[in-house]
Amino acid sequence: MAPGWYHRAPLLQSRYRYTMPKTKAPPKLSALYAPRCWPVWCLLGVAWLLARLPLPVVTALGKVSGRGLYALSGLSGASRRRITETNIALCFPQLPASDRAALARESFVHTAIGAVEITQPWLNPRRDLSNRMDIHGIEHLHAAHAEGRGVLLVGGHFTAIDIISQGLNKAINMDVIYRRNRNPVWEWLQVKGRKRYFDAVIERRDTRQILRRLRSGHIVWYAADQDYGARHSVFAPFFGVPAATITATARLAAFNRSPVVFMSNYRHPENLRWSIHFSPVLENYPSGDQLQDATRINQIIEDAIRAHPQQYLWMHRRFKTRPPGAASLY
Repeated sequence: MAPGWYHRAPLLQSRYRYTMPKTKAPPKLSALYAPRCWPVWCLLGVAWLLARLPLPVVTALGKVSGRGLYALSGLSGASRRRITETNIALCFPQLPASDRAALARESFVHTAIGAVEITQPWLNPRRDLSNRMDIHGIEHLHAAHAEGRGVLLVGGHFTAIDIISQGLNKAINMDVIYRRNRNPVWEWLQVKGRKRYFDAVIERRDTRQILRRLRSGHIVWYAADQDYGARHSVFAPFFGVPAATITATARLAAFNRSPVVFMSNYRHPENLRWSIHFSPVLENYPSGDQLQDATRINQIIEDAIRAHPQQYLWMHRRFKTRPPGAASLY
């Protein structure tokens, strides 16, 4: 569910004139059964069985897997652990080294729990978990939707990003933007799994549909916290570090004067519940200043991360693109 069509798309020139980037065709049915996909089908078979285990067991398996992966990655020098530790060191330099190591370890645990949790809504939809989800601030989203200009629902890559699908489905109708996967089996699964709960599952490069849905008054969710290169980005501070930050959030909001609401989500493993939080509509956004608008979105994401920093996806290279002349951080 990540943004990215703006990485290649040109700037919108007006409300009604824009140039479409080319989108890839969905994988052919025959591609799903190619020999290279057989191991993935085997893995999905195991996931199907996991999805039918008691929920406490599912969470426990995620915890054990996360701790194991963290330990193994230390022995092998795996890049994901290095990226995680680098990001945490950059964003929390004030923490003692032991606390940063503990945060990295817990990040692996929550990422693994999130991966196991996906089996619930995608492979066992009959298990309704919506009654385990506490929704806060839904009145802000309803009020924004009532304006009739569409709503840009901005989020980040928190590790409970997919388990909350059932709760969102019960609360409001919405669309989601996602990133196409190269593996045809995983692509089929993530689209099929999300279509159970959302009105539209839009590939990130499908600019035309994104704009059409906003103009039709739909709520459209996408994540605004990944590095997609310098093109159509500005270097705005993220935890005090210059980060290539997309400017598409402000441009999308300006297209139909759509209100912008931020959504964060967290798991609470101590009582097997999840919480979803909607912010009030962002006032005076967009401002017309790209750097100011990007900095504001980064700050909102920062605040959400600080609430439960171990539940953020620190494994992605948030600081991959550097300002001119700056050394690589990875």
